[in-house]
Amino acid sequence: MARLCETDGLTDIQEEIVKTVRQYVNDKILPVATELEHQDEYPTEIVEGLKELGIFGLMIPEEYGGLGESLLTYALVVEEIARGWMSVSGVINTHFIVAYMLMQHGTEEQKQRYLPKMAAGEVRGSFSMSEPSLGSDVSAIKTKAVKGDDGGYTITGQKMWLTNGGSSNLIAVLVKTDEGADSVYRNMTTFLVEKEPGFGETAPGLTIPGKIDKMGYKGVDTTEAVFEGHPISADQILGGEPGQGFYQMMDGVEVGRVNVAARAVGVANRAFELGIAYSQQRETFGKKIADHQAILFRLAEMATKVETAHAMMVRAARLKDRGERNDVEAGMAKYLAAEYCNEVVEASFRIHGGYGYSKEYEIERLYREAAFLLIGEGTADIQKMIIGRSLLKEYAQR
Repeated sequence: MARLCETDGLTDIQEEIVKTVRQYVNDKILPVATELEHQDEYPTEIVEGLKELGIFGLMIPEEYGGLGESLLTYALVVEEIARGWMSVSGVINTHFIVAYMLMQHGTEEQKQRYLPKMAAGEVRGSFSMSEPSLGSDVSAIKTKAVKGDDGGYTITGQKMWLTNGGSSNLIAVLVKTDEGADSVYRNMTTFLVEKEPGFGETAPGLTIPGKIDKMGYKGVDTTEAVFEGHPISADQILGGEPGQGFYQMMDGVEVGRVNVAARAVGVANRAFELGIAYSQQRETFGKKIADHQAILFRLAEMATKVETAHAMMVRAARLKDRGERNDVEAGMAKYLAAEYCNEVVEASFRIHGGYGYSKEYEIERLYREAAFLLIGEGTADIQKMIIGRSLLKEYAQR
């Protein structure tokens, strides 16, 4: 087995889970990923296989039908899946963030209602903060839930960039509610919106227009969601109390950043594998290109970046598992892993030469996928703002 991305201190169960998923990736995902990606085809059979392996309930507690594993185990699984095809890890990630938010913030009734079905993959989650003109400024959301005389709400507005927007049947949606708080962040609420899978009007007053056509990250459905007076009861507020939505979403995004870091490591690791294999097959000037010092140095740099990103991702996950705050570490891991992933993929692309530009070669797919990781779960600039502000607090002059 290759030496990159090994993790010390795992239990026998963790080792077995990672080994099982790695084998599944090698047997079931890698042989078909590029073909399905080029066709922009949803990986139905792959997802069904992951459901059978219990991946949809990996972190959900055993009392709700899950496996009760740690964030670290989950991140290592995501790393393996992304090594096979990043889009599949996206299907899992968005579902997991909704499950995590329910685990951490849901009422007991909400947990009993959704978590067992989420663990089985019967209820599939997506979540939505962003809007068409929003970017990274979450405080500027315009989608609003208005409370009626009967205590229920109606939601109106347009949300953007929902991963699993079509295939999911439960959306965690961040909206504005008028709670009379002096902070915009305390006037936000997360609603749990039930809908039918598919496109068109999937619930009263809720339309999923269709898939957004993207340069990469294909197969998984990314959509908008248009709310036009969607009726919803107060008991669908996550946690039962309005005004907590921003903090609930940020908690979910924090673990999501660990997940994106894991995805970036998986993609980078695969790009390294492809590059080092090709460099030992291709010959120029009478010798394997791996024997040219320029290529040898490039391979060394690629491997070092993969290993560094993996180590930072593992540290961020372990901090969260210990119940400690990991916003800085998760931001650092996501920022560095995404940047290094792009650099490693580009280096592998260069090693492939002209063939890297051909759709026949897998590196072409990775080249397009890597770009998404620079912006998913917050851009590099947002990560640097989070990291910098936290460091100023930590190292404040007294």
